[in-house]
Amino acid sequence: MRVPLEGVAWDALSLVDAADDRPLIERRAVVRDGVYELQARTVIERVPPAAGIAQGWAVSPYRGCAHACLGCGARGAHRKLGLDEGRDFDTRIVARPNVAERLRAELARWDGQELAVGVGGDCYQAAEETYRLMPQVIAALAGSGTPFTVYTKGPLVLRDAPLLARAGARVAVSIAFVDERIRRAVEPGAPSAQARLELVSALVEAGVRCRVRMAPVLPLLSDAADQLEATVRRIAAAGAHGVEPVVLALPPGPRGWYLRWLEQAHPHLAGRYEELYDRAGLPSPEYERRITGQIAQLCRAYRMECGAPEAARGEPPAAQLALV
Repeated sequence: MRVPLEGVAWDALSLVDAADDRPLIERRAVVRDGVYELQARTVIERVPPAAGIAQGWAVSPYRGCAHACLGCGARGAHRKLGLDEGRDFDTRIVARPNVAERLRAELARWDGQELAVGVGGDCYQAAEETYRLMPQVIAALAGSGTPFTVYTKGPLVLRDAPLLARAGARVAVSIAFVDERIRRAVEPGAPSAQARLELVSALVEAGVRCRVRMAPVLPLLSDAADQLEATVRRIAAAGAHGVEPVVLALPPGPRGWYLRWLEQAHPHLAGRYEELYDRAGLPSPEYERRITGQIAQLCRAYRMECGAPEAARGEPPAAQLALV
């Protein structure tokens, strides 16, 4: 029998994992009704640049997203679970049942920076109807005085509108375009643009500070002048407080998945995308400035703010006095 070397720490769980070739998530999680339940060790996580949002840190009750948006910047994180960034991201949803408990513990040491909620997967996708994690997350954030913005496409957010309004939260609803043919192709599991516009109106009526992330604008597909104008006009009619334009980014996670679809659906555009994007998956700065400039001009015409709002900041928790 082999004896462990003195001073070497052996992790029995790691040894078991090494002998098991199943994906990590399948070794660590419990599966209920097709959803992987995984106890989180930490829940305040750095936001990847591909997310294209103002906050540097986020809380995600779910990983993966049934909305199945082709260009979602969160896709790459599924690889860490032993899953792929394509079909697995759309269908193998991970719920973190202890998210509120861990969040309360981490907020006790937080410095008051604004947090994003729902970056790793929509926090109001269908799984939330079963798990109901968001009311606890909102309560933890509100109780600590931490400012936060919820990112979603899901009408289920209306269930928690009173909680969000009392907490002073901001909600950003993603509406990149209003063409249903495009939506069915690139956001097949998401609510229609009309449903999301109605959601914006309902949130505003409920007293929630709501803006629209016009994200992602798809080069050569949803960036024509008349398409941008139609989208901004309908966002303004819905009563949004502002618009935050974001051009599609294609980092390593979603890049292959999106480009494979593009080559099948619009093969004549594949070469033009290769010219437009750099090796990091970022669009040409000139193109990005042109599109965001057009949207900014439209926002001025419709009397809406344009761009990401300034990050809010709460008071850090008071230090506990040491007893002598």
